[in-house]
Amino acid sequence: MPTTVLSGFTHNFLGNAPAWYKQVILLFLIANPLIVWTLGPAVAGWALVGEFIFTLAMALKCYPLLPGGLLAIEALLVGMTSADAVYHEVLVNFPVILLLMFMVAGIYFMKELLLVTFTQILVGVRSKSALSLLFCAAAAVLSAFLDALTVTAVIISVAVGFYSVYHKVASGKGYHHADHNANSDEHVIELHREDLDKFRAFLRSLLMHGAIGTALGGVATMVGEPQNLLIAKVVGWDFASFFLHMVPVSLPVLVAGLITCWLLEKLRWFGYGARLPRPVRQVLEEFADNERTKRTKADQAALWVQAMAALVLVIGLAFHLAEVGLIGLLVIILITSFTGVTDEHQIGKAFQESLPFTSLLVVFFAIVAVIHEQHLFKPIIDFVLSLPQDQQPGMFFIANGLLSMISDNVFVATVYISEIKQALDAGSIDYEHFQELAIAINTGTNLPSVATPNGQAAFLFLLTSAIAPLVRLSYGRMVVMAFPYTIVMGTVGLFCVVNLV
Repeated sequence: MPTTVLSGFTHNFLGNAPAWYKQVILLFLIANPLIVWTLGPAVAGWALVGEFIFTLAMALKCYPLLPGGLLAIEALLVGMTSADAVYHEVLVNFPVILLLMFMVAGIYFMKELLLVTFTQILVGVRSKSALSLLFCAAAAVLSAFLDALTVTAVIISVAVGFYSVYHKVASGKGYHHADHNANSDEHVIELHREDLDKFRAFLRSLLMHGAIGTALGGVATMVGEPQNLLIAKVVGWDFASFFLHMVPVSLPVLVAGLITCWLLEKLRWFGYGARLPRPVRQVLEEFADNERTKRTKADQAALWVQAMAALVLVIGLAFHLAEVGLIGLLVIILITSFTGVTDEHQIGKAFQESLPFTSLLVVFFAIVAVIHEQHLFKPIIDFVLSLPQDQQPGMFFIANGLLSMISDNVFVATVYISEIKQALDAGSIDYEHFQELAIAINTGTNLPSVATPNGQAAFLFLLTSAIAPLVRLSYGRMVVMAFPYTIVMGTVGLFCVVNLV
């Protein structure tokens, strides 16, 4: 325990994070102003990007909002960006913030329906390869008509439900034990520890297959990812024309991705292939039977309400009847009104998962503002636009993919589409070539960006969600598990952009 006030400050700084981690963050905070004053803000900007990625990589040591927020505040203080620039980035991405605030909370109120549905799938499909394909393909189809973050929220909610059910039993408790702490293995019975570890590996693989599926489907339609809608508006595509322009790339990549999913499960490479232990399957089957037996008429009515709300959600998102976040708020209102959830504190629990990540995303936009203000990507854009036109689509795909891995695919797409729009307006390129480059930008920001969790908001959401520490899904492990998909999706995508677009 601290014996002086100074040692108390040291102890409290970043809480229970390891001492070496605290020292590294302090080193970053001391070094950044020195880099700005000696080497210039551009060099400091690249250093800041690397430091922020480090905080994401160490997310299981300390939630990135805290160290990342300190780095972002310092960037503002030393003049690497401004509060107005950060506000502009937040404003541009406000639909994503709305989505996180309300859609994730809306999914929370549908968790009973999701758990019932996916439990039947899990216990009904005994082949792990078939189950993985089903998860990946379902996530792809849903992401094409909903959006990747919403689908990821569904997958996370389902996985947390599965894990909680078995963890309670492994700890010697009943299914509905109210105050069980799934984060601690202290009370797990020794007999169940090996099965629990295998179950974690099983869930990790399903989560990653599902997350990859959101990228496979999200690239195909204008509502799949936030930047898709932006690109569609700039180019002048509607839903059908966007889909048709992307098909030469999105369809072959989808097929290649699903084949990769099946092969990874069969070969058991890169952390995939873990099977569902027999004792865990028995527990989930008993849980499903028990839930079915004890379900009252009121419970059945609540499930019907959730199903109707899910239908409203799909229709609203597929036809883009309103901003995604507003549709999420509609779902919250409908479900709570017709299922008897009227207490403020009950409703508040739904926002516990989404608001910390929303705050982290705002900090991320501050880092993006530094990238924008310091023009860190401009030399790359100028180089690509200087190449012969027949080489530009392939190079745009590569450049967008690499930059999305270290930055944010929404930001990268925004910068690139605005640059080529300026080239179109200046008469440097014609409209047909403009459309080809738009396809390259969309596919480049959506496909290779699966390489790192910070490449896509859905992956970052998964990394910082409640399920990640439960199943031991770290930044490094996500990078390793995404690696084969990155190679396949990037290679097939590049081939299609160069030869078919």
